[in-house]
Amino acid sequence: MSSVKRFIAGVTCPRCAQMDRIRAWEQNGIRYRECVSCDFFEQLPIEEENSSELTTRVNQVREEQKNRDVQPVRILDPKR
Repeated sequence: MSSVKRFIAGVTCPRCAQMDRIRAWEQNGIRYRECVSCDFFEQLPIEEENSSELTTRVNQVREEQKNRDVQPVRILDPKR
């Protein structure tokens, strides 16, 4: 049982540091990742209990956002 290899948006290759070059797929209970720019290859067992989303730049909070105070925006009525 094989699945389609899909590119993961926003992931940086741990070996060559190129962004958007990692593709992933699952086969026989194992998750595979490989880089199309270098020879990086990784296989990870799929843990059903702790299956988590792969870390990308899209789903992570930036450091400057962690320390930023949130303030509401007030819209002013120009007629007043």
